[in-house]
Amino acid sequence: MDADGARGRFWNHIDRRIQVLELTLSWRRLRSAVLTPNASATKMAVRGFQIKDHESQAVLETIGRTFLTGYAAAARARSTDEVPAELADIPTRFRGFAYEGAAMGFAMLDGLPGGGTRRVAEFLGGAGGDHVYMAYVGVGWAAARLPRFLRPRLAAPDPLLRWLALDGYGFHQAYFHTGRYVDGQVVDPVAWPVRGAPYARRAVDQGIGRALWFVCGTDPGLVADRIEEFAEARRGDLYAGVGLAAAYAGGADEKELRTLWDRAGRYRPDVAQGCAFAAEARLRADLVVPHVELATEVLCSMTPEQAAKVCADHLPAVPDDPAADARADVPAYEAWRRAVAAALVPGTD
Repeated sequence: MDADGARGRFWNHIDRRIQVLELTLSWRRLRSAVLTPNASATKMAVRGFQIKDHESQAVLETIGRTFLTGYAAAARARSTDEVPAELADIPTRFRGFAYEGAAMGFAMLDGLPGGGTRRVAEFLGGAGGDHVYMAYVGVGWAAARLPRFLRPRLAAPDPLLRWLALDGYGFHQAYFHTGRYVDGQVVDPVAWPVRGAPYARRAVDQGIGRALWFVCGTDPGLVADRIEEFAEARRGDLYAGVGLAAAYAGGADEKELRTLWDRAGRYRPDVAQGCAFAAEARLRADLVVPHVELATEVLCSMTPEQAAKVCADHLPAVPDDPAADARADVPAYEAWRRAVAAALVPGTD
């Protein structure tokens, strides 16, 4: 009788564990479904973006779907360690966008009450570390989606790279609220991740510039036309974002890249700097593909490896006083960008 009772308690325990497991799995699936945007939101026709041709449309829409793949993987993951295996089969050209989406997913979970705030830090400390630039951009996407009072929960600890989160914020706003941020050229009073930072608006503009590459369907002539609608003081940062997107996302042939270079005029150093940053991000994650090589050849007159080396050679030290650096008109991140631009296009002020 005691043996039968012990067996009964054992199987009851197993039944309860199975029920808990089933509920946990159901919750993860539900959480993923609720948090993940609909894939239709990435279609260019839905967004009202310029469609240059079917090839560039396919590239940009694949980027959007891949981003959501990474986002969904993070939203349902039990731990950050699970995600890299899910993303391993994504083609090299698009894998960085999946990591960007995963970082956004982890940041969303960190930002929501009751979920802890460790996921982004763990991701950056693990497989996400090779995609650190894209991960910070993904955190900025989450900031755009979360209420302002929850944004302080998000991790952007690196005082040099935290500006990339604002780049991500700017991209999100221009991509999803194009009428307001591109047509209307609205400037947000951003207070995260650094309150009162004069450089914040410039970092946001760099993200808006990246989004313009998508909004204009990788058409460099249209991109240049749209940038000329903005105040002159904003154009350098917008062109830097365009240069980064042209190299990282691709979608333009050699003739079109040369058109971008020609139209950029006095902002060519900004285009080159953005392109070099894209090469550095791609090389660090071992994601260099032919369109990156073409972009660095046209926009930097270098190979991706050489352009990435320029970025590495001018990488500044981490600021001793991050708070003071954030209050500066020219924080270390901007000094880095200027040094890279000057090395790529001699004579840059």
